[in-house]
Amino acid sequence: MLFAIGSLCFFLGPLPGFVQLVGSAADGAVFFVGSVFFTAAALIQHLVSATADCAPSKIGHARFRALTFQPRRIGWWATLIQLVGTVYFNVDTYRAMTQSFDTSQVDRLVWAPEALGSICFLISGLLAYLEVRGGGVRDAERTLEWRIAIVNLAGCVLFGLSTIASYVVPSTGDVLALAAANVTTSLGALCFLVGAVMLLRDSATAEGLGPDDEPAVGAATT
Repeated sequence: MLFAIGSLCFFLGPLPGFVQLVGSAADGAVFFVGSVFFTAAALIQHLVSATADCAPSKIGHARFRALTFQPRRIGWWATLIQLVGTVYFNVDTYRAMTQSFDTSQVDRLVWAPEALGSICFLISGLLAYLEVRGGGVRDAERTLEWRIAIVNLAGCVLFGLSTIASYVVPSTGDVLALAAANVTTSLGALCFLVGAVMLLRDSATAEGLGPDDEPAVGAATT
C-alpha cells in the first residue's frame, strides 16, 4: 500500500495541467510526500527481506532483525540499494519543494541526488529481477513474481530516462526535454503502481499458504 500511494503521487505530479490546477508549491509537495511513502515502503521491505531467512522463535514467528549484514543474498542487496535510492529522492524532492536555485545550482543540488536515486533504482530493479529469475537471464518460469519484477524494472528504466531528460542545460537554463521528463516520470510511476497492486495480490496468496508451504519467491524483495 505504501508503494502504491507513493507511485500515485509520482504519477499525478507530472501530469499535464496538474501543476496549473494545484500550484507549483502543492505540486512539489506531492512529489515529496510520494518520496516519503517510497522510503517507508522500502524500509519495511528491507527489514522483511533481512528477516526472511531467520529461524522461527519459540512462539513460531521469525526473529526480527533491524540491523543485519547479508552480502551473499541478492534480495538483501536489492532492498538495501532501493532504500538508499528512495532517500536520494527524499533529498531532491525536498530541496525542489522548499528552495529556489539558479542554473548553476539546480543540477548539483537537485538533479544530482535524483540521478543517484535513479541509478540505485536501476541496480535494485535489476537485482530483484535476477533473483526472481534464479540468477539467470533465460528460461525462467513466468510466475506472478516474475511479472512484478518485470513491471518494476520497466519503471526503474523509465525513471532513469526521466532523469536524463530533466537535466538542466547550463548554457541555456532550460530542461533538456521537459515533456519527455514528465511523460517518463508518469509512466515509470504507473509501472510501480501496477507492480504494487500485483504485489498486494501476491501477498494475499502467500498469506493463504499452509504452514508447510513455501511463500512465493520475491514477494518481499521485488
